[in-house]
Amino acid sequence: MKRPQSITYWVDDKPPLGVTVLSGLQHVGLVSIFLLVPVLACREAGLAPEKIVDVLSLSMLVLAAGPLLQCLGRGGVGSGFLCPQIFAAPYLPAAMLALKAGGLPLMYGMTVFAGAVEVGVSRLFRPLRPYFPPEVAGFVVAMIGVTIGMLGFRSLFGTGAIHPSAASLGVAAITLVTIIVLNIWTRGATKIFCALIGMVAGYLAAGILGVLPAAELERLRAAPLLRLPDTGHLQWAFDASLIVPFAVAAVAASLRAMGDVTVCQKTNDAAWTRPDMRSISGGAFANGLCTALAGLLGTVGANTSTSNVGLAAATGVTSRRVAWAIGVIFLLLAFMPMGATVFVIMPGAVVGATLVFVSCLVFINGLTIITSRMLDARRTFVIGLSFMLGLAVDVLPRVFADLPPALRLFTSSSLLLGTLSALLLNVVFRIGVKRTVTLAVEPGRADPERIEQFLRGQGAAWGARPDVVGRAVFAANQLVEAVTENCWKSGPLSLQASFDEFNLDLRLSYRGELLEFPDRRPTDREIRETDEGMRRLAGFMLRHNADRISSETQAGTASVHFHFDH
Repeated sequence: MKRPQSITYWVDDKPPLGVTVLSGLQHVGLVSIFLLVPVLACREAGLAPEKIVDVLSLSMLVLAAGPLLQCLGRGGVGSGFLCPQIFAAPYLPAAMLALKAGGLPLMYGMTVFAGAVEVGVSRLFRPLRPYFPPEVAGFVVAMIGVTIGMLGFRSLFGTGAIHPSAASLGVAAITLVTIIVLNIWTRGATKIFCALIGMVAGYLAAGILGVLPAAELERLRAAPLLRLPDTGHLQWAFDASLIVPFAVAAVAASLRAMGDVTVCQKTNDAAWTRPDMRSISGGAFANGLCTALAGLLGTVGANTSTSNVGLAAATGVTSRRVAWAIGVIFLLLAFMPMGATVFVIMPGAVVGATLVFVSCLVFINGLTIITSRMLDARRTFVIGLSFMLGLAVDVLPRVFADLPPALRLFTSSSLLLGTLSALLLNVVFRIGVKRTVTLAVEPGRADPERIEQFLRGQGAAWGARPDVVGRAVFAANQLVEAVTENCWKSGPLSLQASFDEFNLDLRLSYRGELLEFPDRRPTDREIRETDEGMRRLAGFMLRHNADRISSETQAGTASVHFHFDH
């Protein structure tokens, strides 16, 4: 990996203790917003308030383990990056079905099952790579950015509210402006801790403007300082009829992990060109372990946090040491109800402003991943149709609410429907995706611009990465020139190009002498005195123009094969 200039403390760096702890705190503050997901599940199950506190304490143990599992990056476990966990919205619809069918025990048991599905899917990323291309992962990240933004505005405006109070708008404005100003126009500590400072400013503004109710402050005052969470309510059940909804949620969570780890790779590598599937597989594996742990400890399924990945990129602190700070802080909060309550009572205006800030970063990261590929008609319709269909869930909620219960499971959120649509359309549009085209080249009249137009036009049609196509253009022109000058005898040259998502291959066929690619440069005497020496010099100079090069001859026809990894 090549260190980007925008990163202050890189993956392997060891920031000062103060930077590590404060960075951990602002990540904890952002993660804590999503404690609302298990709270919603507990309320749906009719759990008593004191029991909800126990669920939150156990949930924090999951949040402590998640980033530590992710930062391992060894033995196939973890992505190796700072990638904290949150309680994921994709699991909420399936959890609600389980609660209605069998209460909390069934939700817990099926969550363990979903974690096992995630673990299995993580090991299939490499062979199933054609069905999980980067543009689909980027689309999922972009949709998550939209979802986070919508959650932010809903937190600000409140459910069903038409006009928020002027005080709430003021708190949101103070929070968001503080974060953005510090992030754009400052450097050093204020830029690194912009989100934490913004949240503190929001809390102060909420207290001054009366947005933070007295009842919430009373809840904070009454919370005990230390208490062990009660585990007496933990039971587990399984229902085969819920396999499909939880499996679908697990696949969606795995794709989200794939997108988040891809963003981590891109953020931490200035020379990033393609996703590292080993790191992605390890990240999804850790994600599955975390979800299974969530089910065992009695809470909702977990997932990697796109918001926190965006926060790390915005602040320039991506060091793995921050993951340990997050883990320790959540471990302490699990046994400190008073400390946990500080995050639980965060005003909606502060929550909303912070989420809107993060959503901008996440959305742009998703678009960057999508546009890292040259988008042909197939990819355009996969992304465009899926994006519009996903947004339709939020724009036309009544239409989807009237669908049969079995279908509503897949249309419960814009993220879930958009993800499923992208996966299915990608499979359909892959029909006939592998294509081979041929260009006839006349020796003596070889036009480099014609070859470039041919390859770039096909690259755009195939959706190949621009940088790979650029290498192929340079290599093809150099190869044609070398063959016509040193190897060709008669007839036209045939330049064949083929592409299958992950491999770009060029094959030049001609009648003449075989072009070899020696490891050693021929001597000056060989070059001066023999034709073979000139051919070997040409081959020696071309051998680094592709990822793999080979040549062969058969029945008087020679061919040279250039392979480019995509």
